Amino acid sequence: MSRVLLTGGSGFIAAHILESLLSHGYSVVTTVRSEQKGQQILDSHKQCGKDKLDFVVVEDIMRPGAFDSAVVSEPPFEAAIHCASPYHFNAKTHDEIHHLITTAVEGTTGILKAIKAHAPSVKRVIITSSYAAMVDYGKPLTHIYSETDWNPITQEQAYSSAPFAYLASKTFAEKAAWAFVENEHPNFTLTTINPPMVYGPVIHSLPNLESINTSNARFVSLLKGSPSTPCPPTVNYLFVDVRDLATAHVLALEKPEAENQRFLVTAGNYSNAEIAQVIGEEYPEYKGRMPVGEALKSGERPPTGVNGYDNRKSIEVLGMQYRTLKESVVGVVESIKGML
Repeated sequence: MSRVLLTGGSGFIAAHILESLLSHGYSVVTTVRSEQKGQQILDSHKQCGKDKLDFVVVEDIMRPGAFDSAVVSEPPFEAAIHCASPYHFNAKTHDEIHHLITTAVEGTTGILKAIKAHAPSVKRVIITSSYAAMVDYGKPLTHIYSETDWNPITQEQAYSSAPFAYLASKTFAEKAAWAFVENEHPNFTLTTINPPMVYGPVIHSLPNLESINTSNARFVSLLKGSPSTPCPPTVNYLFVDVRDLATAHVLALEKPEAENQRFLVTAGNYSNAEIAQVIGEEYPEYKGRMPVGEALKSGERPPTGVNGYDNRKSIEVLGMQYRTLKESVVGVVESIKGML
C-alpha cells in the first residue's frame, strides 16, 4: 500500500482527492492548519485506521521549514500531492496581494524543498495548479488553450486588482515549481494539474453557506435569488467536475507518461445561464428562483464565442472521462440544499 502526503486536506478539492486516493487503496497523511480540522477528517472516515489515514498540522505554509517534519513518515511517503493554496478574490491592498502571492509561491517551493531534503523516498509530486496559469487576456477569448500556454502576467500587473493577484499567485507558484525541478534536480518528478472552474458536491466540513468555496458560491447566489436577480457573469467558460479533477490527480500519480507534464483538465464549455437552466429543469422547487429574461443575459455565453480548449492530452495520457455539466450541477445542489 503506497503512502501519499496530501496538503490542504480540509479544502473543497483536496477532500475529493483524499476520497479518490483512499478508494484507490492508498494510505494517506494529510496536512491541515489545526487539530480540529484534522479530527473532523478522521471523524468522517471512522472506517480508516491510522495506518490508512492520518493528519499532521502545518499551521502556516509560509513559515520556513513548515513542511520539514510533515514530509517524514513511517512507512515513508512514495508520493506527494500539493493542493494547499489560497483561492479567493479578496486581496485588495498591496500587503494583501503580497501575502496571497507569497503564500502560493512559498507554500509550493517550501514543500518541494522539504521533500528534497527530508523525504528521498518520494518519487512523484503532483501540484494542483490552475487554468489561471495558462490564460492570456491579451489573446482573443476564443483562443484554443492547451498545456503549452502560459499566463504572461507581470509583477506590476499582479498588484493592479484582486483577480489579477489570484492569476499571478497561481502562475508564479507553478513557474517556481518547474524552476525548482530544473535547478535543483530532485529525486522526484513533477506533474501539474491545471483545472478551470471547478464544480461539484461539497463533501468537506462546511459550517454555513457563507463559507462555501469560491467557485461554488455562484450556486448559492442562484438558489437564493429571484427571477429578476441578475445572473452572475460567467467570466471563465470552462469547467470540470471536482470528482474528475480528483481522479486526474490519482491517475497522474500512477501513469509514468504523466511525469514532468502539465495537464489542462476540463470537461469543456458552459455558462452560468446554463447552470440556472439545469437547476430549473432538475429542481422544480427552485425554478421560481432562477433568473429569466433580461436578468439571465448577464450569465449567457457571448455571441463572439467562448474559451477555446484542447483537453486531448488529459484524455489520451491520463485516460480522463469527464462528467457533464448536469452531473456537476446536480452534485452541488444535492450537497447544499439542506443548508438553504
